[in-house]
Amino acid sequence: MSFVSDLRVVLQGRDFRRLFGTRLVSQFADGIFQFAVYGYAFFTPENQTTAAEAAAAFAVLLLPYSVLGPFAGVFIDRWPRRQILVIGPLVRGALLALAAALLATGAPDGYFYAVALGALGVNRFFLAALGASLPHTVPAERLMMANSVTPTSGTVATFLGAGAGFLLRLLFGPGTDGSALLLVVAGVTVALSALVAATMDRDLLGPSYDPNRPQTREAVRNVLRGLADGARHVARRRAAAAALGSMAAHRFWYGIALVMAAMLYRFYFTDGDAEAGLMHASGVVATSGVGYFAAAFLTPWVTERMRIETWVTAALAAAGVLSLVLCLPFQEPGFLVAGFVLGLAGQSVKICADTVVQRDVDDPYLGRVFSVYDMLFNGMTVAAAAVSALFLPADGRSPLAVAVIAAGYLLSAVGYRIVMASAGRSKDDRTPSARAEGPVT
Repeated sequence: MSFVSDLRVVLQGRDFRRLFGTRLVSQFADGIFQFAVYGYAFFTPENQTTAAEAAAAFAVLLLPYSVLGPFAGVFIDRWPRRQILVIGPLVRGALLALAAALLATGAPDGYFYAVALGALGVNRFFLAALGASLPHTVPAERLMMANSVTPTSGTVATFLGAGAGFLLRLLFGPGTDGSALLLVVAGVTVALSALVAATMDRDLLGPSYDPNRPQTREAVRNVLRGLADGARHVARRRAAAAALGSMAAHRFWYGIALVMAAMLYRFYFTDGDAEAGLMHASGVVATSGVGYFAAAFLTPWVTERMRIETWVTAALAAAGVLSLVLCLPFQEPGFLVAGFVLGLAGQSVKICADTVVQRDVDDPYLGRVFSVYDMLFNGMTVAAAAVSALFLPADGRSPLAVAVIAAGYLLSAVGYRIVMASAGRSKDDRTPSARAEGPVT
């Protein structure tokens, strides 16, 4: 009940309620939008999606978070944040309307993906502005409480938005016109978040004036130098570097599995029936989500009883063995269970990586290291999707891909264990459950 009680406390503040409402409406719209892109890319009857097109879809959904993420702070510390929260959704709404028009008129996919990429780029600044605005809406003694409930609530809103997108797709139809209507709904919904943000005072959210703040061009150069400094610093912290490596490895092998599963459900399991493929693929998304949330409860409990490196090694090794056993027969029930296994293993690795980085990295470098972390988290999935395009067959059925994924996880487990053994960690490398949750990406 801690989440509910914490949320009840912070909702007592009027300014927090308005910022919180802005987040929920916007992230609900994000869920509709992401479902629309995913459904169009993989499960529109008019499209015979190739692995290369699948890679392009993942790039559209993830690259803005990898490329723009480290630079977002430069601008949200210089532009009025309340105005970002008002103008940003209106720009995104207009871009989504344009993307819908491109689909409806049969424009080349490249134009559609370019506009969608722009909408997600705007969203990256919007989310960063939400995070930076939070301290202006709650008392200092409630800031930790507010930070603990807002990301979780936003994630729930995104899942609910995706569910709404699924239901609307049943109403609008599975074709290109249906996807265009979904984008219109997402655009209208995200524009509503601007109305919520407009109820806040113009100067409420900062940024505060700082006469010593560097010019924008210098600040951008500082970001690039900061990323390099963060990478060099973490390279000297072997446990933290190994944790980042384990997270990056998981995201790469998981990315290949995502593309393979999308292709299988689009063409192999359902004989090319796009609507049936989407229905069945939703089951894998659901089991992955269950695994994701199970890790949030299981990992703190397990790591109170064993060392972090033991749990990370076990999670990677289990993902390798079970992905081979469950997926190689190429039967749908196996992929449903594999979704849970990879969700549980991946989130367990991420929680441990968050904790080790927070524990072992010097505080002055922590922000820069987490910028590197965020780039790896999303960038490795995009890289995996690109690699998948090189060898996945048209229907996605590839025993080679399953073997590569399984071997990759196992080798990652062995590599991580070797690095940690050489690091000579002490017996006190355990994580209290209070530190199990790291930053949301």
